[in-house]
Amino acid sequence: MSSHWEVVIGLEIHAQLATESKIFSGASTAYGAEPTTQACLVDLGYPGVLPVLNEEVVRMATAFGLAVNATVARRSVFARKNYFYPDLPKGYQISQYELPIVENGELYIDVENSEHKRIGITRAHLEEDAGKSIHEGLAGSTGIDLNRAGTPLLEIVSEPDLRSAQEAVLYMRKIHSIVRYLEISDGNMQEGSFRCDANVSVRPRGQAKLGTRTELKNLNSFRFVEKAINFEIERQIELIEDGGEVVQETRLYDSNKDETRSMRSKEEANDYRYFPDPDLLPVVIDDAYIETVRAGLPELPDAKAARFTAAYGLRAEDAAILTASRPLADFFEAASDKTAAKPQAVANWVIGDLSGALNKEGLEIGVSRVSAEQLAGLVERIHDNTISGKIAKEVFEAMWAGEGSADDVIDKRGLKQITDTSAIEAVVDEVIAGNPSQVAEYRGGKDKLIGFFVGQVMKATGGKANPAAVNKLLKEKLSQ
Repeated sequence: MSSHWEVVIGLEIHAQLATESKIFSGASTAYGAEPTTQACLVDLGYPGVLPVLNEEVVRMATAFGLAVNATVARRSVFARKNYFYPDLPKGYQISQYELPIVENGELYIDVENSEHKRIGITRAHLEEDAGKSIHEGLAGSTGIDLNRAGTPLLEIVSEPDLRSAQEAVLYMRKIHSIVRYLEISDGNMQEGSFRCDANVSVRPRGQAKLGTRTELKNLNSFRFVEKAINFEIERQIELIEDGGEVVQETRLYDSNKDETRSMRSKEEANDYRYFPDPDLLPVVIDDAYIETVRAGLPELPDAKAARFTAAYGLRAEDAAILTASRPLADFFEAASDKTAAKPQAVANWVIGDLSGALNKEGLEIGVSRVSAEQLAGLVERIHDNTISGKIAKEVFEAMWAGEGSADDVIDKRGLKQITDTSAIEAVVDEVIAGNPSQVAEYRGGKDKLIGFFVGQVMKATGGKANPAAVNKLLKEKLSQ
């Protein structure tokens, strides 16, 4: 992208709230049911039915507001957002407009050059989801699944403070982490419970006036968010530089073609008509309620990362990785507390081998085949010199395959490290005696050959010799 242009991005994130029932009815929110088996008369807006607000969604929205240092409204109002869409049976969506439950929040992302950048959150409002249009396997027709109708959503709207696709992803990941820490959303992007719309525009650098924006609809992976925004940035710049004009519209991202395409034209808020919902009273909460919710907040990612750095001595970048997920952070703490080894050593195993094994099989930390206690046992055996770091890799693989604890594997496979100096010395003597030419070269100044001798000793001992002892003995004897 030319440095002549500045990108302006704002995200509208839709987080499905983790309630057992819908926002205005007792119908189930469970995922995966047969189409339109979990939509009740209230969700469909049948005559004579009345919506009743699910109190749990108020608590969840309040928790989010407090987590992002926002103002939680003592009075918020539901409105009917009127528009026609095939998957909206009522012809309107119950949402919040002029008086949302959360306003004026913020969070910080770490961008290039270690900049701690503030991103403003304009508002977060409660609303019900619509149904879902289905096209697959219907021979050119469209089916409507109404199970999702009435599912509670928290729509989180950022200020236009993001200046690149990378920043947008960092911000979205941070929001994703927060809602999962709060346990107000499972954040499952594949199932559609965490998705976003991206408003993208470009303007000449230094210009105050915003460029014409387009809305990229329903992006449901971090990778797609980045790719869609980057494509749209380039499309808009090329269009303007070729003498054209950006049209305000809603666009869809085609991941197969890696491009965006026009979906429908879009005006301002006049696209929709909002009216206060006559069936729902304003939501009124007091300071005591807010303080009760505040008292139940968990330690959030930024605070946890700061504690991991201060209390455990972790590198800042490792603390950030571990605390991005609450279950991962909990796993690290549980493992670290069960070994005398340095916490950084535990962190290295969690971030490295364990995460690699999980990713390879597409597993979450909650179903890891190696428990926190088992990993602690492995790190402890490295710490007390029972096994070397290299052998530990073999032990971990066996543990992952279900062969038991580190001690079980070490005993069963005979992997205990040789620490007896006399035993190692005997092997060192044999290696030196068997390689006279390499000895002469080493003593002639080729210091790098020490690696050759170490390798020979380790080979002779099946990798069981203590590496530090091997190095020490070799250097002593080769210098004689």
